[in-house]
Amino acid sequence: MSDLPRKAITRTAKLAALPLGFAGRATWGLGKRIGGRPAEMVAREVQQRTAEQMFKVLGELKGGAMKLGQAMSVFESALPEEIARPYRAALTKLQEAAPPMPTRTVHAQLAERLGADWPELFQEFEDKPSAAASIGQVHRAVWHDGRAVAVKVQYPGAGEALLSDLSQLSRFARVLGPLVPGLDLKPLIAELRDRVAEELDYELEAESQRAHAEEYTEDSEIVVPEVVHQCDQVLITEWMEGIPLSEVIAEGGTEQRDRAGQLLARFLFSGASRTGLLHADPHPGNFRLLTGDAPDGPPEQWKLGVLDFGSVNRLPGGLPTPIGVALRMALAGDAKGVYALMREEGFFKPTIDVDPDALLDFLLPMLEPAQADSFLFDRKWIRGQAARVADRRSPVYELGNQLNLPPSYLLIHRVTLSTIGVLCQLGATVRLRDELEAWVPGFAADPEEAEMDASVEADASAEVAEDALETLDELEGTDGTDGTDEAEALRDDAAEDTAEDAAAEDEAEVGAGAVGAAEPGAAKRLV
Repeated sequence: MSDLPRKAITRTAKLAALPLGFAGRATWGLGKRIGGRPAEMVAREVQQRTAEQMFKVLGELKGGAMKLGQAMSVFESALPEEIARPYRAALTKLQEAAPPMPTRTVHAQLAERLGADWPELFQEFEDKPSAAASIGQVHRAVWHDGRAVAVKVQYPGAGEALLSDLSQLSRFARVLGPLVPGLDLKPLIAELRDRVAEELDYELEAESQRAHAEEYTEDSEIVVPEVVHQCDQVLITEWMEGIPLSEVIAEGGTEQRDRAGQLLARFLFSGASRTGLLHADPHPGNFRLLTGDAPDGPPEQWKLGVLDFGSVNRLPGGLPTPIGVALRMALAGDAKGVYALMREEGFFKPTIDVDPDALLDFLLPMLEPAQADSFLFDRKWIRGQAARVADRRSPVYELGNQLNLPPSYLLIHRVTLSTIGVLCQLGATVRLRDELEAWVPGFAADPEEAEMDASVEADASAEVAEDALETLDELEGTDGTDGTDEAEALRDDAAEDTAEDAAAEDEAEVGAGAVGAAEPGAAKRLV
């Protein structure tokens, strides 16, 4: 392949070929079926050819086309297996590799950005790229101080191509639908367009990576490579060995899948809290399972390596507290509370009225992973969820259409769904609730709130006991002995209740104190 195609008319023609090609293959398939070929065999062949063309076109164009392909690839686990199978291999390739930029172009870019004597900065430089992404490709090298490094070089004209592709893809969103049935491409493309400037700014990416590397330096489970050098359209970071998550998805064992899934969930939720930044590109090509000196385990020694910080969501206060509060209330069955909070946050327009119980019925199946101590994320579960919300005959479908996603939640929503998609591709069993309690503000009641609840409950019980004692005094003050036995019984019950309430209050105070003293991951479940 020559240089990245930059002429708008050339790129538009290639993109237009996708839906046209699908239509042509569908017609070809109809002819084959009329000719006597089995329908299932013909359908599989059509889908396979479509997948191959999709990879070829999106991979060669790179830019926005490849970015869309990468974003789409994490959602394939939600599609029915007969549709997903032929796309899986082709789209997964986009997570790790694509047709490379010519060596002469790479050298020209390095000379322009690093100076004509750029080879002197390296002890070694591999001309063959180790990976190709949507707007740049990565070369392995050895820096002049002996460190193994990854040299990320931006494609010439990547910015122009990115904007052009996403504009054209937005126009084709409706006709591109049959390529990946069940996935609404238009909002996905719009969100990708909104982040173009950030994706192209390697200085901003370097800042985000430095922030994560500094925060996770002493972490025993998450590893972020240090930034070595950055200038304009070249970013040089420490090299990271490891098993790409795409390989774990394809052929990893159960222990690898579970460990990778747990650490991926931990990074997703802890990153925003610890750095004020949410990694917004969670496709498998950006993660490595690091087994180090213990390839055979135990899994507790394995770490997760994180790459590519070109797209992040800036959340100075961490994830919004209403997310955690709404999750907690939903799991507690507080339908009215969830509805009131979501309306206040702008999830429903003022003119829309929704039955709170129906909203809870809509949400709870999707919150199933947070209800259990551990949960198996697999394709069967996510397909069931996708089918449930996509059934036009279901009330769930109508309620889903009434939801309005506020702008501040758009990227959080997409990243969360993408991460769940990757977890389902992994087939990982994950203790999700542990991560929510540790890192999502508002999900676990804080110690002060727990102590307050216990105190209110104890005061209410004490008031009931006092009422009982007053009744007892009234009975003892009556003439005769008819009320004596009843009074004694009430006195005994009141004394027993008061003792139990005092013990419960002491236990609540001790428990709340323990929560305050414990590490975040060991927070006691109070909900």
